[in-house]
Amino acid sequence: MSAFLTNLWYVAMPGRALRRGTRRGEVLFNQPVLIGRAHDGAVFALRDVCPHRGVPLSAGRFDGREIACGYHGWRFDCEGRCVAIPSLREDQAVQVDRIGTKAYPCRESQGLIWVYLGDAPPADGPPRIPEIGNRAPNVAETMALQCDHDNAVYGLLDPAHGPYVHASRWWRTQKALRVKTKHYAPSRNGFTMVRHPPSQAVYRLLGDDVETEIAFELPGLRTEVLTGRRGTVASVTAVTPIDETATRMIHVLYWTVPWLSPLAPLIRQLTRTFLRQDQQIMAALSAGLPYAPKQMLVNDADALMRWYFALKKSWADAQEAGTPFENPVGEAVLRWR
Repeated sequence: MSAFLTNLWYVAMPGRALRRGTRRGEVLFNQPVLIGRAHDGAVFALRDVCPHRGVPLSAGRFDGREIACGYHGWRFDCEGRCVAIPSLREDQAVQVDRIGTKAYPCRESQGLIWVYLGDAPPADGPPRIPEIGNRAPNVAETMALQCDHDNAVYGLLDPAHGPYVHASRWWRTQKALRVKTKHYAPSRNGFTMVRHPPSQAVYRLLGDDVETEIAFELPGLRTEVLTGRRGTVASVTAVTPIDETATRMIHVLYWTVPWLSPLAPLIRQLTRTFLRQDQQIMAALSAGLPYAPKQMLVNDADALMRWYFALKKSWADAQEAGTPFENPVGEAVLRWR
């Protein structure tokens, strides 16, 4: 497995999954992480280990301000600093404020909770979709994938699996295979399928002038924005590594079109069906990979995955050398069936 990339924002979960005054213990990047929301609504992320005896802090109590370890009651604030050790007598000199657990930079933006795998996040914060403003998602779904992070990313990028994994009588069928030609250009930490009219007729409900733009950026973020005179529909799909064999996929949908809101339950069900299809093929992939250690990347249909590996290498090299990242992807026109 390739090492996880550092100094990047990762999506941990949709914001609606975490109420005020609650916390959740998760595993991210092969590390235990406690993600919480304080009484004032602010989110935070800590290494989910009490430095005293190693008990997960998420197994203790949280009052919206401080976390109390369930083993000996050591208390920590939302920045990971120890604020009290109940077993100490007043005459025992221990510098409590020098004890703590690691705090990860954590932000909430457009209804998603992001955790930064690194020490000093950039001032501009996590990636955003300008067209949707500060709104929260209309639909948010999370699903566990039984595969490593690289293969989960491939599921985001693969343009040729739709008629097989996501086949349906009304959406895509194997009989409808046709040549596609798409123009790509480098963009922030990745690449973008340049704005163009979408091929599916259903998107024209946004207007005759509807266009779509699909972008990918490290570490594993795919965004699609459809804009037309009647409004905007946008999706974000993020894959975040849990450990060497499991990945979390978070998919959210936003829209500015009021008449779509009554259809939210149907859209949510269709989204779950779509994601379960990805989940099933990733499980099948994990069953087959141990017997075929090398994978083939063939011509234009697999070019995006080759770009992904080039991006990963360039990012890792830049981090190791302490130099600015240079995007290795150039403009290209790809054609596939």
